[in-house]
Amino acid sequence: MRAARLVSLLCLLQVRGSMTGPELSRELEVSERTVARDVLALAEAGVPVYAERGRGGGYRLLGGYRSKLNGLHRQEAEALFLSGVPGAAIDMGLGEAVEAARRKTTAALAPPFQDAPQRVGQRFHLDAPRWFREAETSALLPEIGRAVWADLRISAKYERGELLVHRELEPHGLVLKAGVWYLAARCDGRFRTYRVDRFREVSTGEEFERDEDFDLAGFWDRTAEEFSRSLLTLDVDLRISATGLRRLHATTEGLAAAEAEAVAGEPDERGWVRTTFRTESMRVAFAQILALGPEAEVLAPEELRQDLARTAERFAALYR
Repeated sequence: MRAARLVSLLCLLQVRGSMTGPELSRELEVSERTVARDVLALAEAGVPVYAERGRGGGYRLLGGYRSKLNGLHRQEAEALFLSGVPGAAIDMGLGEAVEAARRKTTAALAPPFQDAPQRVGQRFHLDAPRWFREAETSALLPEIGRAVWADLRISAKYERGELLVHRELEPHGLVLKAGVWYLAARCDGRFRTYRVDRFREVSTGEEFERDEDFDLAGFWDRTAEEFSRSLLTLDVDLRISATGLRRLHATTEGLAAAEAEAVAGEPDERGWVRTTFRTESMRVAFAQILALGPEAEVLAPEELRQDLARTAERFAALYR
């Protein structure tokens, strides 16, 4: 455990140049006293690490010092290659660079672990697009990807409904979701999401000042949740069994199912509960509730209840 922490401490100092005791304490989730002991242990092992006191001080490595990757365990080495997404890199025009990096990393690994790329390739493959759907990769993606990496402004024509609009963007990140690429960019001071396959023209401009506090993963999670909530406009009052509640997660959007479970009342003598289920429309609700079969009863809206009752009668007549 301590050996892994020492390697982590060394890597942090290599990447960031200088870190204070409190910063290392938070990053490594140990006390500042433990950090001081770990730094002393590195120094005793021959690592040129030293402490600078006073304002702006911290722990540093002697200029130019670099460690090798031979401290990786097998699982860590394999995880390193697992973290790459070759298909996505190729889409962004980075395939050659990724392959070169993989070759260099493999060469730097200790001999027992140099089979890590082959082992991972035999055991894991990422196929991002959904079933029955072709991947939607835009020919403009490499240019957009270059702008993201280099912090270059984008002047673009973007398809919005039936209109073609002009946008001046500061691209901060790309997201690949179910085979579809999205761009997170700042426009007029606000961050927005754009589907890459809807860009019709793109030209790069001068460098912009990136917002270093921008959290791509957090922004995407918030955006995805807001989008999901915006679709859920119809409330359905349900009585549902424990089995139906479990099936609800398979038949509908995850957020709606989780909220229906969260607001469910106490079970009755049969184990059924009453809850409110939010969905997109009457048509979508009909299909979702129908998939639950006799494990759910719609109490409202009445129109949906009657549609399901008529369908149940037709089922009964068909299978009588």
